[in-house]
Amino acid sequence: MAGIEIINYSKHMKPIVTFCEGLVSQESEKDKNKCLLVIELDDIGENEAVDQLLRTETRKQLKGETTFFNDKILALIVKSHSEHYTKTFAKKCIYHINQLGGTFIGHPLVEIIEGYQNFKTWQKVDSKPLERICFEQIEQLIKRLHTYQALNRATLNMLVLHAGYREISNTLMLWDAVANALEIYNAKKDVPILNMDTLHVEEGKISDCYGCSFETCMYYAREKSCFYGGFVVEDLYPKLEKADIVVWICPNYNDAISAKLMAVINRLTALYRNMGFKDKYLLSVIVSGNSGSDSVARQLIGALNINKGFRLPAGFSIMALANDPGEINHALNIDEKISSYVNKVVTLIEENIIKN
Repeated sequence: MAGIEIINYSKHMKPIVTFCEGLVSQESEKDKNKCLLVIELDDIGENEAVDQLLRTETRKQLKGETTFFNDKILALIVKSHSEHYTKTFAKKCIYHINQLGGTFIGHPLVEIIEGYQNFKTWQKVDSKPLERICFEQIEQLIKRLHTYQALNRATLNMLVLHAGYREISNTLMLWDAVANALEIYNAKKDVPILNMDTLHVEEGKISDCYGCSFETCMYYAREKSCFYGGFVVEDLYPKLEKADIVVWICPNYNDAISAKLMAVINRLTALYRNMGFKDKYLLSVIVSGNSGSDSVARQLIGALNINKGFRLPAGFSIMALANDPGEINHALNIDEKISSYVNKVVTLIEENIIKN
C-alpha cells in the first residue's frame, strides 16, 4: 500500500510540504495512484524542473511509451512571489499533464501569492491568520484528493452543450463522429449504460450573467434558480444537474469559446452554489481554423475544472483543424484522432460503471 505521493518543485516551501506530509501520512490502497504537486514559480512565472519533466514525458509519449502521469489522479499547490502567474502556470501544467494521461480532481488547485494575500476574502468570514487559512485550504485539497473515487453508477448521463448548426459547424460534425461510435458501443451492451442528451444554446435563449448581489444570487441558488429565469432555469439547470458527463462543443472564436457558451458558464454560478460539480466530468470537442485549440482547452480548464470544480479526465478534449464546412471530414489524421478519443471516453465510462 502507498500514500499520496508528494512531488516538490519548491525551494522555499518546506513548512507547507511538512504540513502536507503530516496530512497524508496514513497509507491507503486507494491513494496508490494519487499525486500532489507542490510548485514554486520564478520571477517570470515558470518552474524549469516542471517544464523539463513535461518535455521528457511528452517525448516518451511521442515514442509510444507510458508516461509518468498515465493513470495518475492529481492536485497541485502553486506559489508565486508576486500576485501574478499562479493561474496561468496551473492551466498550462494541468493541460500538459492531462494530455499525458493524468486526471485532475475538481478544484485541483491551491494558489499562494506573496503574503498569502489571495486568502483575504476568506478572512472576511474566518478571522484566522492568512497562513492558517492557507493551510486549511491545503488540508481540504488533500482531503478531496484522498476521497476521490469512481462514480459507480448503473448508468451514466451525458449532456452535450453546443451553440452551432450541423450544416456548417465542423465542430459539431466532429462530435457526431464521436457520438456515433459511442452509440455503437452502447448498443452492444446487454443493457445500455450511457444516456446521451443534447442541448442547443440558441440565439436569444441565453444572456450573460448580470451580476446580481451575492445575497440575491444565493437566495435564488437555494431553489436551483436564477433571478432572470427562462432557458437557464427551465432547460439548462435540470439537464446539468442530472448529468454525470458534460461535453462542451467549442469552435475556436478568437482563441476562446463562443460568447453563448461563455454565458452558460457564467450562469452556472447559482446552480454551483447549490450543489457543486465535483462528481461531474468535463469533456470537450475543439476545432480551430488555423491554430489555438490549446488556448480554448486551457480556458475550459480554468473556468470549469479549477473554478467550477468539474473533474478533468485524462485526455479530456479532442482537437482538430478545419476551415470550410465539411473540411473536418478530411482533416489530418482525423480517423486516428476520433478512434483514440472514443477509446478514452469508453474507458471513462467503464471506470465509472458498477462492476457486476
